[in-house]
Amino acid sequence: MEYIIIPIILLLILAIVGFMMRRKHVAIIAKLENEKLQIQHKPINEEISKVKSLNMNGETEEMFERWRNIWDEVIDVHMTKIDSLLFDAEDQINRLRFKKATLIEREIEDYIEKCDQDKDKILEELNELIGSEEKNRIEIEQLKEYYRSARKTLLAHQHSFGVALPALEKKLEEFVEKFEKFDMLTNEGNYLQAREIVISLNQESQQTFEYINDVPTILTELQVKLPGAVQELRNGQREMEDQSYYLQHLELAEALNKYEKEFASLKNDLAELNLMVVKPRVTEINEEIDHFYDLLEKEVIAKNYVDQNCDRLLSSITNVITSTKSVSDEATYVQQSYHLNEKDAEIPKAALKQLEALQRRYDLLAMRVKEEKSAYSSLQEELIEISEELERIHEEQGHLSNTMKKLRIDENKARAQVENLKKILQDTDRLLNKANIPGVPEEMDARLDEAAEHIYVVMQSLQEVPLNMGTVHNNLNAATLCVEDVKAKAHELIENVMLIERIIQYGNRHRASNQTLNARLKDAEEAFHQFRYSKALEEAGTAVEEMEPGALKRIQEMVAEQSLTKN
Repeated sequence: MEYIIIPIILLLILAIVGFMMRRKHVAIIAKLENEKLQIQHKPINEEISKVKSLNMNGETEEMFERWRNIWDEVIDVHMTKIDSLLFDAEDQINRLRFKKATLIEREIEDYIEKCDQDKDKILEELNELIGSEEKNRIEIEQLKEYYRSARKTLLAHQHSFGVALPALEKKLEEFVEKFEKFDMLTNEGNYLQAREIVISLNQESQQTFEYINDVPTILTELQVKLPGAVQELRNGQREMEDQSYYLQHLELAEALNKYEKEFASLKNDLAELNLMVVKPRVTEINEEIDHFYDLLEKEVIAKNYVDQNCDRLLSSITNVITSTKSVSDEATYVQQSYHLNEKDAEIPKAALKQLEALQRRYDLLAMRVKEEKSAYSSLQEELIEISEELERIHEEQGHLSNTMKKLRIDENKARAQVENLKKILQDTDRLLNKANIPGVPEEMDARLDEAAEHIYVVMQSLQEVPLNMGTVHNNLNAATLCVEDVKAKAHELIENVMLIERIIQYGNRHRASNQTLNARLKDAEEAFHQFRYSKALEEAGTAVEEMEPGALKRIQEMVAEQSLTKN
């Protein structure tokens, strides 16, 4: 049985595989058949026939014949071949010769692809030809209208175009020649060549019409506006030089001569319609001429400034020299009583040297103004620099003078602060002595002595001659901090004594029934009478808090309220 079953299974497998392969190839053949029918049913001949509405000459006739021949070959030759190959492929599939069927299918695909490409190429060229004819017809009318408008403008405004008129007329004549060539190509059916003419005319028309718009403006600039501006600058230069202005540094005459020569060269370029050169250069010359106007105006403004401020500056220099000498004398006098740092002490001497240099600079400036051989703009710059330097020196002297005046004020303030610190220390000592406490701890006495020593040091530094206010301020700051600390510690000590008394009073109610509390309160009382108030507060506070949690906080709040009431 095994020898029978195995062959049967193999036959079944082969039959299934064969069935599936056959089914696959049948589907491929059906697809190829459909693609072939789609190409066959395309109305290509009808599309080609649209060309007959055009002039059937030249290119059009040639392309029409070529398209028809290509499509006839597709239908009569390639489609017939494809039909034969499809029949062969079906035969091979029926005989289960799938490899041969695959080769035939690939050949059919190549034929179909070739036919499809031929079809697409015919339609593309056909659309290009018909589209060119339509675009040509619309655009050539526009171009002719533009030409008529340009021609009319040239005839009506010939004077506006001057030297450029012949070149522009020649440009328009070239349009006529190209219009004629376009008509000839169109009549001959050469629509694609005619399309090239239209594209060329479009580009040339944009350039030509731009020339027609720009040339009158540029010509006016070269013949009227720029020469007028040059002459105006010459007149302005002459008038200013007559008024003693020095203008040689501007090199204006050389520039104006150069412009006048350049105008002739630019007109020649304009006659050849070389606007790529002329147009930007005219703009540049306008900007350069505007710059010369600005420079002349700058000289006028500078002269007014120099005329108004030159003599005034001399007066200012004299005043600052006088005030600086006064500050120098004041510094010499102040140094007898006060110590000035080395930098401040040198300020008047250095300022006098700087003022001498400024005086020399001013004398040279005044001489240049009188000689009238320098540009007022440079004189103005020098005048402004001297004025700014003078102002800086004046401000520096003013600052030093204020600093010296402030020394006396600071000394008086320091003396007043020392008296205030002495009073605070005395009041603090009196407060401790009048307070109801067993005695003053040694630590507090040491703090009082230290504060008194700081005050003494300040008083000694105020007796020095010359007085060094920097040292005084340092000593005064140290003394102030020490006295304020002593005052705070004294108030804290008194409050702690009141708190200890209240805690012990509160604890006395329970001493008889609580021996531990009694013993700790005795320790606190012993420390209290030995002036060890911190130890007493710690012992009493801990004992009461352990006996009754929260009691210490209530006592502290009560003592704080009493202290506020007293204050």
